[in-house]
Order: sequence, then structure tokens, then C-alpha cells
Amino acid sequence: MKMKMLSLTLGLSGTALAAALVLPAIAQESLLPEGFGNPAETPAPRPAPTPSPTTTPTPGSAPANGSAPPPVVPTSGTARASASAETGKEDEEVESGGLKYDLPPGARRLLTRVGPLTPETGGLAPDAFGVRGQYAAAIMRKTNGQFASRWAQILLRRSLASAIDTPGTINGADLAADRASLLLRMGESITARRIVQSVDYDRASPRLVAAAQQTYLANADPAGMCPYVPAGLAHGDEQAWRLASAICSGLSGEAGPASWAIGRVRSSGKISNFDILLTERVLGATGAGRRSTTIEWDNIDRLTSWRFGMATATAIPVPEALRAAAPSNIKSWSVLAPMTDMASRIAAAPEAAARGVLSSEAYVSLLSAAASEEEPAAALATQTEQLRAAFRLANGVDRYAAMERLWATDASPTGRYAAMVATARAAAALPADTEVGDDPWQLLGSMLAGGYDENAIAWVPTVSVGSRAWAVLAVGSPRPLTGMSAGAVGRFSGDDDSADTLRSKFLLAGLAGLGRLDASAAASAAGDLEVDLGKQTRWSRAIMAAAERREPGMVALLAAAGMQGEWSKVPPYHLYYIVRALREVGLASEARMIAAEALVRV
Repeated sequence: MKMKMLSLTLGLSGTALAAALVLPAIAQESLLPEGFGNPAETPAPRPAPTPSPTTTPTPGSAPANGSAPPPVVPTSGTARASASAETGKEDEEVESGGLKYDLPPGARRLLTRVGPLTPETGGLAPDAFGVRGQYAAAIMRKTNGQFASRWAQILLRRSLASAIDTPGTINGADLAADRASLLLRMGESITARRIVQSVDYDRASPRLVAAAQQTYLANADPAGMCPYVPAGLAHGDEQAWRLASAICSGLSGEAGPASWAIGRVRSSGKISNFDILLTERVLGATGAGRRSTTIEWDNIDRLTSWRFGMATATAIPVPEALRAAAPSNIKSWSVLAPMTDMASRIAAAPEAAARGVLSSEAYVSLLSAAASEEEPAAALATQTEQLRAAFRLANGVDRYAAMERLWATDASPTGRYAAMVATARAAAALPADTEVGDDPWQLLGSMLAGGYDENAIAWVPTVSVGSRAWAVLAVGSPRPLTGMSAGAVGRFSGDDDSADTLRSKFLLAGLAGLGRLDASAAASAAGDLEVDLGKQTRWSRAIMAAAERREPGMVALLAAAGMQGEWSKVPPYHLYYIVRALREVGLASEARMIAAEALVRV
């Protein structure tokens, strides 16, 4: 199908172009220093709900954020697809939505292994999720994508992007759909697209077709939906796919079919006229619709995935109030979409950096790009000036003072931690003999936010036992500190000002999970803190069983599921089992970073 190229600043069919634009500015994985596995580049809300008689439906509504159902579900045994759907024959024609696609031998990809990352490129082993595909998919569907830990997000993104073997109990396209959908809820639009593109579109199941629509909306690439239109019309949300078909007809220069499809949707009354107008604006950009369509946001109360994708693709400004009230995952999509106006990207960037969607280098690069624009905002200019000082001043004391000013600029916990992410590399470069006060826990927290654990360990001789900096090093250091005991934990808890001594409980959980405190000392400290680290639940049994089966992908998934919400809501025994399970499946580095992050952010 020959499509017109749009003369927009973004290019509607810009899947490759968008990646090329995004990656230099916010390259996703220079995130980890040498010695760590390299996570993937950077998600799909559910398709639009069936309209009810009392509501005005909108295509592509994003899922509500909130507490998810319990993360552990019973296994399911029956495969949803036949063996032929899993293996396929390379030379056969495959039907999808009534159309036939004849692909040459060698160009077909099997569904037996799906994903872009191999162990050689930073991914996990193909058997990382084990053999219970329906079980893994069910947990993915019940996980809301909002995690307390930045490092849990980084590890789960890497796991979901890995080229994993498809268990015999599930269709590979269905499993890919659940992976992409969870990534979208995490805000990881780019990695979600890579998962969708790992499956030939003529082999997409109805679930993957629905996930593909949301994925291309999250990437502001309406043309990416075009290969899925026939199957979408046959199996999905008919009205939303009719709008997509109109866009694709316009891209092919077929104004008549495009207008007919728009008319059908409008006459159905099932789609908000505002969303139809957005679609007509996209059609206008193709030359197949009205170019003068006016978009007014006056009566619009929320930003859905359809509205985000269509508006961003055509450079239509979204009111600041709608962006501010959007779910966290849509805010992250904004940061990753290079066609989003810079002010909106910068506004959403701190949360994306704190969540793990942006690496330290990517965050700094984005701030630098914004500051280089003509007449940047005063606050942004000040922030980037302090960042330059933190990296470039000749005197270490002055560089540290610049970092402290950055850490103190934003009063919100998310903003403060995002500032630590931004200064990670500068903190790692600071000489260990620099005068930084008695308890440089923020400096060490900044280093470990970027994974610079070898740089952090150089500060061990400078910290006092029982200080917060000491606690961060006690769990974050690549090597155990000497003199670890229940008394040392007690000394730390004596000065703990966190609510319900949660910081001390997290320290104990991290040390015990890492095996850095012997059983008797751990039991003694647990008694003093009145915490039960050995509490048994369905979740704790599930994550330890996955560790015993040596399934790092499943452990990463269950770990993230056990950290949904804020750190203040994470039970200490969850952190204990997470750290222990990760260590047992060979992910000790990630276990240490999660434990250290808990002590920094509580």
C-alpha cells in the first residue's frame, strides 16, 4: 500500500522516524553502569470500553490508576490457540480480518519466541518466565503498572522486552499483547511498540490487535494502526477501528472511503464528536479531509489515549490542566514522544525519571535540549545552570553544593528523587575525600539511582555506623560491610525519624534478604522492631516458588506486583522476599539497588 508522506513536523507514519528522534534525546539505556544487565528501551491500556447508555464513549480510554487486584492468580491450563497458530508454516498464506498476506519464506517470524532483547543485548534468558504462560499473563493483567521502585520498573521493562519462549499453554500473540499492555500502563510506550512489532501483524490475535491500537496511539503514530484495521473491524471496537480505517484511507489518497467511514461513525452516535473532529484533523493533514477543522477543548474533562495520540500526531496543543490531570502513564508517553511540545515534556519529565522511564543521562539530555531553546523558562534555566555546575565546577565542594541546591529545589518527594536521578553521574564523579558533611545519604542515593555502586563503595570509610548514609551503603554496596549486627541496626533505628520506623524495617529487610545479617541477628533485630519478615501469603509463596524454579522474569514480575503504589504502602516483608528472590535468581545487583532505593525514598 503506497501512502502519502505528511508534511507535518512529525510524520504520521513515523514509527522509525519517531524512534530516531526519541533515542538521541532520551536514550533509554545508558541507565546502568558496566556490570549490570542493560534493560530495554522503553506500554497498552485496554481498548475503549463498550459504551453505556448513560455515558458518552470515547475511543481508546486509558485505564484508571489505582489499587490493583491481588497479584497472584490461579494457573490456567487450557491453551487458547492451536499448535499450528504457535508454530506456523513459513510458506503458507495466513488470513487476518478477511485479507490475505503472502509473505516469502524466511520473512515470517514464529510465535514460539517473541521479543527484541536477547541475553547478548541485555535481555533475560528465553526461559526466564518458565512454562506457565496463562499464569504469567494473568499476573500481567492484574498489575497496574504504578510501582514504588524505579529499579523495579527498570528490571520489569527489561524482562518484558526479552526474547522469551512462549509456553505451550498460551498463544504467543496473546502473551505479547499482555506484555505490551502492561508496558503501556508503566508508561513505556517505546518498548511496548517493540513488542508489538515483534509479531507479524497478520499473526496478531484479537488481543494483540487491541493492544496494537493502544500502542500506536501512545506513540502518536496513527499510521501504525493501518495493518491491523481489517482484523480490528472484524474483532475489535468497531467504531474506533472505523476511525482508524478513515485515517488509513486518507494516507492512501482515498478521500471517498475516508469520508464514508467518518460519516458512519458520526451517524452511529457512539463516539464523542470531539474524537471524530480530532480524526478529521489527522485526515486534513493527509489531504483527504478538512484542513480547517477547529479543535476546542472547553468541555473535555480528561485526556484519553485516542485524544493523546491524535492531538500529539498533529501538534494540537493539549491544555495544561488536562495534561496535569492525566494518568501517570500518559504523562510518560508525553515525555517519550518527540513531537510533544517541549514545555509539556519537561513538566512530565521529573515523574518519568523518578519512575524509571527516563535514565539519568536521558533526563539530563532532555533538560539540556529544553534549556537550549529560545527564551527557556526561568526555573528551567536555573535548574540547568545548577546541573552544569554540578558537573563542571573545578572544586568538588562547589560541585556538591550545586547538587544540594538541586535536591532542595523541589519540595515533593518525586521531584527530589528525580533531582537525584539527574545528578547521578556527577555524584559518582565526586572524589571521596570531598567535604560533604556527616551524613551524605543524598549523595550516595544519587549514585545508586544511576547504578554507580562501585563509586559509592569508595565512601564507606567516610560514613558513621548508624547514619542514613551508612544504611544506604549497607544494602547498596557490591560487597558486605564489616561489623554488621543487630546492634548496628538498633543504633540506626534509634535515630530513625520515619513513620513507624519504616526505614529501619526496610534496612533489616534488605540486609536479611541479601544474606548480610545472620539468622540470629536478623531475628533479634526483627523482635526489637516488631516486624515479621517471614510472613507467608499467596504472593510470598509465589515469588519464592519462582525463585526456586530459577525463573528471573517471573520473579521480576512478582517483585513489581508486590511494590504497587507508594513506598509507604510496601510491607517490609515484601521487600525481604523481593530482595531474597532476586538474589537467588542471579539478579543481586538489582536487589541491592531496590533495597537502597527504599532507604533513600522513605
